[in-house]
Amino acid sequence: MRSPVFKAELYGPMREGSAQLVTIEEMQPAVFKAMLHFIYTDSLPDTDPIRGDAEMIRNLLVAADRYAVDRLKLVCQSILCKNLHVKNVATTLDLAYQHDSKLLQDACLEFISSSNVIDAVVATQGYKNIKTTSPSTLVDAFEKMMTLHKT
Repeated sequence: MRSPVFKAELYGPMREGSAQLVTIEEMQPAVFKAMLHFIYTDSLPDTDPIRGDAEMIRNLLVAADRYAVDRLKLVCQSILCKNLHVKNVATTLDLAYQHDSKLLQDACLEFISSSNVIDAVVATQGYKNIKTTSPSTLVDAFEKMMTLHKT
C-alpha cells in the first residue's frame, strides 16, 4: 500500500470495531480525488488544470505529506521547483519548510540567491507573510543562502 497512514486507518489496531467509514477532514474533495488517483495509478490525473494549478499542487504536497505518500510528495516538489517565480517563491519556501521538503527548500533558495531577485521577493505578500508567521524560516533560509555563496 502506498500510504502507511491509510493502511493503519483501514487495517490497523486503532480501527474502530467494524466501522466501514473513514472520515477525511481538512482536505478539499478535488485534492483527495487526485491523491486517490495517484495512489491507484502512480500518476497525476491527465487533466491540465491539475498539472497547471499551483495551488492544487501545493495542496497535494500537503496531503502527500500528511498521508505519507512519498512518491506523490516528490512529484509535487518537482512540479513546484519547475514553476518557481518571484511572486510564488516565498510562499513555496514556507511550504517547503512546513513539510520538510528539502528538495523544494534548496530549489527556492537557489532561485532567490542566483537570480538577483531578492529585492522583488522581499516586496511580495508571501515574503511579508513569512516574516510575520515564520521568522525562523527566514533565519534558516538566510543562513543556508550564506553557505551557498561561500562555496
